[in-house]
Parts: sequence; C-alpha cells; structure tokens
Amino acid sequence: MTKHWYALHTKPHKERQVDSLLRSRKVETFLPLLKVNPVNPRAAREKPYFPSYLFVHVDIDVIGLSILRWTPGLLRMVEFGGEIGTVPASLISQIRDRLAEIRAAGGMSLDSLSAGDRVRVVSGSFEGYEGVFDVSLSGDERVRVLLELINDHQSHRNRGRTIPVELNAGNIEKLS
Repeated sequence: MTKHWYALHTKPHKERQVDSLLRSRKVETFLPLLKVNPVNPRAAREKPYFPSYLFVHVDIDVIGLSILRWTPGLLRMVEFGGEIGTVPASLISQIRDRLAEIRAAGGMSLDSLSAGDRVRVVSGSFEGYEGVFDVSLSGDERVRVLLELINDHQSHRNRGRTIPVELNAGNIEKLS
C-alpha cells in the first residue's frame, strides 16, 4: 500500500463541497484555507489558499480512480503529460508551514504594502524573484507585482525592465 498526494482541480467555489464529499468517503484530504476579513459580513471568513484546488492522500490502486473522478464539483485530477501527477509530501509540508506562518502573523495583510514597495516572491513558480508591489486586485487576496525577470547589465535601455504578474498575496513578502 503506497499513498501519494494528488492535486484535484474543482469547479469554481466547489473546493469545500469536494473536500466534504471525499472526507465522507474516508479519503484523506488537505484543503488549505486562510482566514480573511471580508467586507461583506455574510461572506466566508476563510478562503482557499489555492482557489479551485485541494489535495488528497490516497493509494490509487486501493480506492480506484472513479471515486475521485466522479466526485460532484470536481473538474479533473491534475495531470502532467497525460499522467496523473503526484505532489511531493515535502511540498504539502511546506504549504502547511506557510499557512502556519501566515496564521501566526495574524493573517495575510496587504495594509503594510504600498505601490512601489520592494517585494520578494517566497513561494510558487516565481520563488526567489524580486520586484515591485503594484496593486491589490479584486478577488481573494490577489496582487499584481512587477517582477524583474530581465536585467541586461550590458544595455542601459533594458535595465529595470519589469513584467506584471498576478500572484496570491501569501506568495510575497515585503523587503526591508
């Protein structure tokens, strides 16, 4: 029996439904949630850290794919090159650690960021890149950062060229 972590892509706003259904079937799930302070008092007080995604820890050979694939609210299992992709347990652990850090800091706060502030991407595809905070976007704690992806030291024309990238606010940190 070998369990692996898998990522599931849900229909928009169906993460909790899929999580609940799978848990009722005794499937181990991980739905990363963050506490938020919504403007609308009737809005959810927790939002998915990865909107439309959650993780399951299963042995596919034991439970079968159909129990996952035919879950109401689920779009698909995340695949790479036509193969169901596994998520390293170390990544799940890093996500849990990051959520704990955010909770310990009192939640994600964009109040301390202003346009032009220097930031570093601390997780995700652009981890390690630095840039400039541009603006908070509507939606679930999304921001636009101008990343410095191109830095041609030979040409003064290209120095400081930035690329606008939309990220989850939890993926950046303000630089001193």
